[in-house]
Amino acid sequence: MVTLDSLDIRILDALQADCAGTNHDLARLVHVSAATCLRRVKRLIEAGVIERQIAIVSPDLVARGLTAIVEVTLDRQSAEDLAAFAALIAAAGEVQQCYRVSSGPDFVLVVYAQDMDRYHAFVHRTLTAVANVRNVRAFFTVQRVKFAPGIPLR
Repeated sequence: MVTLDSLDIRILDALQADCAGTNHDLARLVHVSAATCLRRVKRLIEAGVIERQIAIVSPDLVARGLTAIVEVTLDRQSAEDLAAFAALIAAAGEVQQCYRVSSGPDFVLVVYAQDMDRYHAFVHRTLTAVANVRNVRAFFTVQRVKFAPGIPLR
């Protein structure tokens, strides 16, 4: 756990809202000098607080595909089996998010595919081909009501 002061929180809030501006823009927004701002951002990156800076692309505007929330239950949950499944999923390009969960399925995935044929190909290639997968249950999204990847810091 990294200790954050109020300036760190202001910087992170601003970057989570929009990280496309310049360091000078960010410094002005959080009311510090550009040098202080740059030093703080660099420290947050080095500490791993800022994992990466990305652009969030609107799927509705560029790629009319489908998103599925997929529950996966394994037959065996040994540390090795869980790690093997997690490594398999981490390498799958269709998987946008993967969570190990408790009280229900073992994993919940957010999967994006260009169409139903590609979704089925992903399921067969990645999930049902694995002998340790007992059950796969998918829910297909109809509408994205909210997508907020930021972490509430206040």
